Amino acid sequence: MPPKRSRVLKSDSTEIKNKNKNKISKTEETSNKRSKRNTDHTEEPSAKRAKTDVKSIINKTDTDLNEINFDCLKLNATGNKYNLKISSWNVSGIRAVIKKNGIKYIAKEDADIVALQETKCDSNKLPEEIKLNGYHYYFLESKKSGYCGVALFTKEKPIDVKYGLNNSEFDNEGRLITAEYLNFYLINVYVPNAGQKLVTLPKRLKWNEIFKTYVRNLDEKKPVIICGDMNVAHKEIDLRNPKTNIKNAGFTIEERDGMTDFLATGFVDTFRALYPDKTDAYTFWSYFANARSKNIGWRLDYFLVSERIKDNVCDNVIRDKVYGSDHCPIVLYINI
Repeated sequence: MPPKRSRVLKSDSTEIKNKNKNKISKTEETSNKRSKRNTDHTEEPSAKRAKTDVKSIINKTDTDLNEINFDCLKLNATGNKYNLKISSWNVSGIRAVIKKNGIKYIAKEDADIVALQETKCDSNKLPEEIKLNGYHYYFLESKKSGYCGVALFTKEKPIDVKYGLNNSEFDNEGRLITAEYLNFYLINVYVPNAGQKLVTLPKRLKWNEIFKTYVRNLDEKKPVIICGDMNVAHKEIDLRNPKTNIKNAGFTIEERDGMTDFLATGFVDTFRALYPDKTDAYTFWSYFANARSKNIGWRLDYFLVSERIKDNVCDNVIRDKVYGSDHCPIVLYINI
């Protein structure tokens, strides 16, 4: 298990710019491909079509914080207002998201707990801007430089913080931080994806079983709140084009069944519990084909909670007006 880190983070991905709407050089096209996530979450039926549509990349990258209501007036099922606010965001590179003013959003959100995934930054390269005032911060890097990585910022110092699953295969990749508080556990997770052409699907399915056992053991002690990039669109309603993606990473039967199986052990997808029929609610958009402005997306980011505290939840908000990554943040308001 990697040693504990307690530093802050930034993001390391460059903006994709369309310098010429009618002509893209091979160099620019290669750069765009590298900026795409290491998943097969394209909404196009073929790689050839995706390449063609690179021409139309005009996705917005600037966030107007004045457009966002950062408070929550909704009461939970027991009639109580929230007393805990948790923000989760796959930043796709902490240094890059800082360059895109993502740190201003994080500060403005002012969540009690901030969970970041895919930080892609070694601990000795963390920028100073990531050290937010008023937070204790914890960072877990991957042994492979520029890969995975998760971070946790918390106003209240946890009783304990643990890194990984006690499994060397996955813990070397920097995918999970667990913080214990008085009344609950908080898990910040970046789940492995099945990869292009599903080459890492067996690895993903192995993770599912190890993760499920790990969480169930915690849940026996106190309730668990899980947040992060789960790398699966659970139902057809959770992505724009389900029919053309049934064999792509993030929407295979195996991955979807894995989420169903996990929830059946006593957990609730808080967004779907609150908004069972809400369509066009996504948290990830490919950089290709102007997907974000067209809202051709996937809901890959979740807040899952132990079933016994589902009525404590006031709201789960998708911050789709926040830019800077191919994912947007999600926010949980809960009384616990």
